[in-house]
Amino acid sequence: MLKVEGINQYYGGSHILRNLAFEAKLGEVTVVLGRNGVGKTTLLKSLMGVVPVKTGSIQLDGRDITHDTPYDRVRKGVGYVPQGREIFGRLTVDENLRMGLAYKSGGTPVPAELFELFPVLKQMINRRGGDLSGGQQQQLAIARALAAGPKLLILDEPTEGIQPSVIKDIGRVIRMLADRKTMAIVLVEQYYDFAAELADQYLVMERGEIIQRGRGKDMEAEGVRDRMSI
Repeated sequence: MLKVEGINQYYGGSHILRNLAFEAKLGEVTVVLGRNGVGKTTLLKSLMGVVPVKTGSIQLDGRDITHDTPYDRVRKGVGYVPQGREIFGRLTVDENLRMGLAYKSGGTPVPAELFELFPVLKQMINRRGGDLSGGQQQQLAIARALAAGPKLLILDEPTEGIQPSVIKDIGRVIRMLADRKTMAIVLVEQYYDFAAELADQYLVMERGEIIQRGRGKDMEAEGVRDRMSI
């Protein structure tokens, strides 16, 4: 579903992403791990088109999207949940979800399935986003990204600042979405146990490069936990 080939990205004179190449397959969770500052969030922003890549290519479902705007990438099937959630605090839950349908016709209903995945959102449908707890806001951010039915779902540290019970709910939803074989999921995560439980494929980044990769079931045996704790 996603194919990244040799992408390089710079901030000023700093070389942030260095010849990154990987594939994210339909029905799989690809987990990207690494300490703070290694380029994980920049990678996701590059996939979304928020920051441009200098060289290399990004393909979605066989189509080149390297130079597409973020808006066009959403239309082609990319859903993005940024770090920090970035929901609209003054808008209601319903209005936030409708923002995920912004490029569709005005009469497009919010998919009922979103409330099956995250029942709390139905209970708070008329509550302002800013009045929700951190965990509820994260569920809202994921639901907003899912509203348009993406082929690729990108999540940037969805467990950050979230209570354990909601982390379990989010993990359950991510696994369920992957198992349906309708989308590929790329997940940046610092919480090792959460990442290891979900990963079908893992990538470890250091200084803007992928230094280790493998299957999720092999993470422990291949020393990924120890590498993350260094």
